Amino acid sequence: MKITIIKSETQYKAYCDALEKLLEKGGNSKDIQDEIELLTLLIEKWDAEHSSLNELDPVELLHSLMHDRKMKAKDLVEILGVSKGLVSDILNYKKGLSKEIIRVLSAHFKVTQEAFNRPYNLINPANSHLRNASMMNTPKKVEPAF
Repeated sequence: MKITIIKSETQYKAYCDALEKLLEKGGNSKDIQDEIELLTLLIEKWDAEHSSLNELDPVELLHSLMHDRKMKAKDLVEILGVSKGLVSDILNYKKGLSKEIIRVLSAHFKVTQEAFNRPYNLINPANSHLRNASMMNTPKKVEPAF
């Protein structure tokens, strides 16, 4: 197969199929390894230019990646090494993603950290239990201990 820059969705899909077949064979020869590397590079370039990842907030992206891989929340618990409650809070916009969780998700799903490291709104902001909004985020008065 003559490999060129990907210019269409059809060509992209054909290259993905070809890469999958090469990976299933397991390439011991240098020519096959070179072809795998080249196809991977071209596919990643196409993905970066045509990806809709930038349109999704980090939680939507996570839901999408989990759906594509038929994963459940319990799978994230194992991958991230955190509690079920924290995973639930993250998936339901109650807690944000920490730097360490972003690193692990990025490595596991093979996407850039920037895809997970974008601002998004949480449903339950800190101090939501306070009824008087003027009380939120006010500094505590601390008496000096002399």
